[in-house]
Amino acid sequence: MGHRLINGDIILFGDADDNTLNQALTCRRFFDGVSLMGDNHLGYSVPIGGVMTSRTHISPSAVGYDICCGVTAYRLSVTEPEISGNLPKIVDSIWRSLSFGMGHENEEKVNDPLFDSPMWNEPLGLRLKDLAQNQLGTLGSGNHFVDVLADEENRIWVACHFGSRGFGHKIAEAFLARAGANGDNIYADPALLELGTADAEEYIAWMELAGKYAYAGRRWVCDRVSAIVGGEIMTRVENHHNFASLEPIPDGSGSHWVMRKGATPASPGQICFIGGSMGDDSVIVEGVHSEDSEASYHSAPHGAGRAMSRNQARGKINRKTGKVISKGLVSRQDMDEWLRNKGVILRGGDTDEAPQAYKRLEMVLANHSNLKALHNLRPLCVVMAGREVSLRDPYKD
Repeated sequence: MGHRLINGDIILFGDADDNTLNQALTCRRFFDGVSLMGDNHLGYSVPIGGVMTSRTHISPSAVGYDICCGVTAYRLSVTEPEISGNLPKIVDSIWRSLSFGMGHENEEKVNDPLFDSPMWNEPLGLRLKDLAQNQLGTLGSGNHFVDVLADEENRIWVACHFGSRGFGHKIAEAFLARAGANGDNIYADPALLELGTADAEEYIAWMELAGKYAYAGRRWVCDRVSAIVGGEIMTRVENHHNFASLEPIPDGSGSHWVMRKGATPASPGQICFIGGSMGDDSVIVEGVHSEDSEASYHSAPHGAGRAMSRNQARGKINRKTGKVISKGLVSRQDMDEWLRNKGVILRGGDTDEAPQAYKRLEMVLANHSNLKALHNLRPLCVVMAGREVSLRDPYKD
């Protein structure tokens, strides 16, 4: 199906609702290029599934609060028939071994070379180092997960999805404040930092350190889950989707900053994992040359994309009391039935993450001719933060 132009210069893959399109039109006033992936939906200042480009500015709004959120996936040497009888024990062990949710600390302190950076001696680093060290290897709430999956040859994969935790969130808060952002207004103009200024250079450095932190955390989790499942690690796939990088302009006229918020880098030849909902297949894809590749700024969706907001799916809940203010569109019974029919074992999770709250991934990917499917991954076990955690989670994006 490919892309089309909205108002002559907004690049759209698939469809977008009016609120998301209006937000993209606002963004076009501030960025050189705006492209919306097929999983796009409304975000704070900048749409999720949005790719923004600029020669002159970098924007914390266009990266998001969960800096370098992404996915790490390992293919293991074991197969589904070899572990199928142990799946309940495997999922229970994953649940016991890892920490899910806002503010959680890892019982096992993880040492990593990233903590040798001199940036930890700067004022922001001194304030955040203990938080970062304590949370490395923990997962957030919302749509963050650990999955055990089987591909088309019944080979087992493990995958995890999360970002830079409270460390990245605090960095985003600090630089959004420096840029004068209105964080409480979802329709606020994007916050901009002019390239070459101290604020922009500092943001880029801290964003990159948060990126190293997110990758280290995901590798630690996948290593731990692989040890639980068993077998050798045969293949690793790693990618992020809340980040910015300096990349060549397609017409050869120099370089620009490409800011992806809920969008995955997918240059020709690049391999990446794109997740479905908890009850749908995920995919491993490869970027390929096409007109869509340049139109997307060599990007891909980061997942299926929400079809309902969290409040629409779960209902509106009083975060302090836990009482229901308005009923959601998805019941726990409907969600559980979907998972039963798919043969998925779930630990944690809530109806705000139900499959019914998401678009179907195959429909999203049908809009992107710049991607070649390599593997279909069927979920066997899904582990997420529980309802009591997600109700308290204030993190955005």
